[in-house]
Amino acid sequence: MTAAIQQSNDNLVLIGGVSGAGKSACLRNIPNQEGVLYLNCESGKKLPFRNKFISKTITDPYQVFEGFNWAETNPDIHTIVIDSLSFLMDMFVSVHIMGSADSRSQWQSYAEYFKSLMQQYVAKSPKNVIFITHIDETLDEEKGIRTEQAVIKGGLKGTGIEAYFSLNVTARAMPIKELDKHPSEYLVITEEERDIGYKHVFQVRKTKETTGSRIRGPMGLFPKETVYTDNCAQMLLGVVHDFYKDE
Repeated sequence: MTAAIQQSNDNLVLIGGVSGAGKSACLRNIPNQEGVLYLNCESGKKLPFRNKFISKTITDPYQVFEGFNWAETNPDIHTIVIDSLSFLMDMFVSVHIMGSADSRSQWQSYAEYFKSLMQQYVAKSPKNVIFITHIDETLDEEKGIRTEQAVIKGGLKGTGIEAYFSLNVTARAMPIKELDKHPSEYLVITEEERDIGYKHVFQVRKTKETTGSRIRGPMGLFPKETVYTDNCAQMLLGVVHDFYKDE
């Protein structure tokens, strides 16, 4: 294989959702937490659970590149988390575009930054990489459907950043009565969740009500009856590892 051929990272997950959907909480079950590099792009906001992650607060987007470089030299790091991608890209605007004498060229740099992150760092990394992002929900009145897309600006919004990921799931807080319609081996509803009437889950397959979402995954990754799963990033990584293990 020549150096010109682009590598790919099969252990890559994009987790989207609105505020309060359980995006960050999904990280709680990752084992060997001392081996998780958590790149906090949300002004150092604390996670909603105790953890032993190696947490670094990002104040300039290019520090993420430094984080990947450091992780590649540290064999004890098994997972890199970027939380959140939407805040990271907003940070690029604040730090490198606002107030710039040549904002047009800096908007080009905005897109190039994201592409470099994905192509030069994420694709080449042997680590698990989890991106968390906020999503916008809008009503497409012409088509009569609700659309969902990761928050992003500039030219990247046209194609959407989801195009760079083969596994995109959406975190949701779903009523138990709706979840009961979609039983799955990957979905366990506790008595406490039944008492409160809802559960934080991942939606891994589109339904007729969510055709405007960007949810997708490799064919055969989950059984066809699996629409919702437990809100657990480690479960997702385990499914992905099993799916690609013979390649």
